[in-house]
Amino acid sequence: MSTSNTTQDHDTIREWAESRDGHPAMVETKGEGGILRIDFGEEEEGLTRISWDEFFEIFDENGLHFLYQDETAGGDTSRFNKFVSEGK
Repeated sequence: MSTSNTTQDHDTIREWAESRDGHPAMVETKGEGGILRIDFGEEEEGLTRISWDEFFEIFDENGLHFLYQDETAGGDTSRFNKFVSEGK
């Protein structure tokens, strides 16, 4: 059985992402800001890599929580993650 965890801890998020070859990234949007993502492996089209400092600045400013899974139901390393707002 796979379970999901939620955190706002910067070290936990960074360690989880980097252990899966993940990098902080952002989907550019019209106007100000963008949508945070973790990009895995080769840089994905439509995503702009950003520094961890910029990533966590946006993360904190928006009161986000990081929802993630360590393992799949089959026991493999999971890349499942999602950013959720407080109160959701």
